[in-house]
Amino acid sequence: MTAENNILQKQKYSQSLKLMGNNFTITVVAENEKAANEYINLAIEEIRRIEKLLTTYKEDSQTNLINENAGIKPVKVDLEVFNLIERSMGISKITQGAFDISYGSIDKNLWNFDKSMTKLPDAETALKMVYLIDYRNIILDRENTTVFLKEKGMRIGFGGIGKGYAAEMAKQILIKHNVQSGIINASGDLCAWGLQPNGKKWTIGVANPDAPNAAFSFMEISNKAVATSGNYEKFVTINGKKYSHTIDPKTGLPITGIKSVTIISSNAEFADAMATPIAVMGIKAGLFLIDQIPDLYCIIIDDNNKIYTSKNIRLK
Repeated sequence: MTAENNILQKQKYSQSLKLMGNNFTITVVAENEKAANEYINLAIEEIRRIEKLLTTYKEDSQTNLINENAGIKPVKVDLEVFNLIERSMGISKITQGAFDISYGSIDKNLWNFDKSMTKLPDAETALKMVYLIDYRNIILDRENTTVFLKEKGMRIGFGGIGKGYAAEMAKQILIKHNVQSGIINASGDLCAWGLQPNGKKWTIGVANPDAPNAAFSFMEISNKAVATSGNYEKFVTINGKKYSHTIDPKTGLPITGIKSVTIISSNAEFADAMATPIAVMGIKAGLFLIDQIPDLYCIIIDDNNKIYTSKNIRLK
């Protein structure tokens, strides 16, 4: 019996729940509901384990301990957390600081993104708000697996990479348990592997920025991950110009001109981490960077609904 015939006898099972503050839907292709539920529970357990490690909402989490000791002393962490921080800093380097996990250091007392805003802060105030954001002040000691934030008041957070990391790890756990096909969807950021029960590849619709529930095109995503950063949910209009809730960590000002960025990669963590910085970098610089990195693709939609794609991308 070929793998394809084998998969035809299986069915698709899904479960949706809130994890890490996001709506996750876990889909597996399995022989029966009992097996499917066992697999789905393995994925849920893995995502909860990661949430516990990375959350800033629990006082005793490793992330919080790092933040509490900013400017005071290095904090010993699990190798897994250390490696994630190290990879995050690698992404900061390639995006020239447009991605930065010390984004948590933002001072919201100076101004906060709010739909009732009528004007932007001046450049000086905005800069003050982000002066503690600098990944170069995260000091890593691999030998002792410690993390030290150099400046008092600095904070790290995994909002830009955490759900992609969790989706990737949940996928890996399922693959280890011989789940040949499935999708982990973390509020629209997803990774898929294997084939649908009908033997075809998984496909997704790429959202139309003016009607987030409608798709303007479809893309095959088997064995790929997709992440989108878009302002069609949170934006403010000032003097007729739309500003996104995404703040440029280097200026403290919201970005403008881009409606959404969709990243396609073979790794969910990398896709998740790259979506926002590409929006921050802008269309030209963003696409230039994407084209330098193997196995990374991108679709950008600007405020006028013009679509830009990186090289080698095929939309149906």
